[in-house]
Amino acid sequence: MSKLLSQNIESLAEFLAHALELEVESAERYRELADNMRVHNNPEVSELFRKLAHYGDTHAAEVEQRAADFELPYISPWDFKWSCPEAPESPCMEDAHYMMTKCQALELALHNEIRGRDFYAQVANGSSDPAVREAAAEMAAEEDTHVNMLREWVAREACVTEKRPLDLDPP
Repeated sequence: MSKLLSQNIESLAEFLAHALELEVESAERYRELADNMRVHNNPEVSELFRKLAHYGDTHAAEVEQRAADFELPYISPWDFKWSCPEAPESPCMEDAHYMMTKCQALELALHNEIRGRDFYAQVANGSSDPAVREAAAEMAAEEDTHVNMLREWVAREACVTEKRPLDLDPP
């Protein structure tokens, strides 16, 4: 498990602010990818990314509901406590391409769900606040169900590691 947390999160409000940003950014990025795939006439991958965006929206709504009784702190983009520039569950645009296959999209999504799960697990293991540990462990368990679901999808598709297809007409 790579180190995804730069420092411990010690309050439930701060944790919920991180979780909300992680889920919202993930859903937004998947929507961007879905739109991009649709424009490039890749409807199967577009639909997969839309489904993943919906899951992110659902998680964000759950976090918002959990945070309703808290005043969440404002956190500047550079002050989030994840060790990578983007939220751990957000797919990097550089990892996608308009000719990607469904299997490549599933592998990208699996990678991101693992990073999201590992981030929450690291928060659960590192915080001194029992409420943060409990909430982060719940989120890690939920992300683990998504990891397992994506592994099942990869297996069902009989995915094998694929190279990016040769683009005979690059931009």
